[in-house]
Amino acid sequence: MNLVILGAPGSGKGTQAEHLQREFGFTHVASGDLFRQHLEQKTALGVRAGEYMARGALVPDAITIAMLRDRVTRETGRGILLDGFPRTMEQAIALDAMMAELGRAIDAVLYVEVPDEVLVDRLSQRLICRECQVPFHRTANPFRVCPVGRCNGEHLYQRPDDAPETVRARLVTYHRQTAPVIDYYGLIKLLITVPGYGPIEEVTRATLDAVRHRKESR
Repeated sequence: MNLVILGAPGSGKGTQAEHLQREFGFTHVASGDLFRQHLEQKTALGVRAGEYMARGALVPDAITIAMLRDRVTRETGRGILLDGFPRTMEQAIALDAMMAELGRAIDAVLYVEVPDEVLVDRLSQRLICRECQVPFHRTANPFRVCPVGRCNGEHLYQRPDDAPETVRARLVTYHRQTAPVIDYYGLIKLLITVPGYGPIEEVTRATLDAVRHRKESR
């Protein structure tokens, strides 16, 4: 089974992807990790991507798809879990074409849905330690004791990207790019929507149940 997981920044899709990987044995392919691996290993694709990034330009979808093709081709386990791709309709169409060329298909698309104001609240309360880069959250994980025993919280700060107005702007961009992708997967009957708010245990249970049901109904 090959699965795509979608969700806005702060939706918790990364956490749910980890649970899915452990429960079903998926090969978790996060597009960000894939880029870092190619850059660090200085592969031909990594070098090409680095040239665009050095100019501050967007890496063409063709390079990202080539990286995905390489990774999917080497997967021989129980299926791929794509995280962070596709983000646009162009990428979704390119992904469909790539999978078809490899004799595979996307079997389901899991969308972790969270209201924007919940996302703004989650992200705008994040704090980072300047010294050790450990993340905290004003309500979910407040600073109590320094995990490395170096400070008393005096180095905590909020990243500019986590300011409420910036979070809202990021969400506008996300919805503009990704809403057509969600609609597309809904139209072709691949979309599974899971509420991503409430206790984490409930979200995880709903996520695992949804994928288990889809696997059993295939």
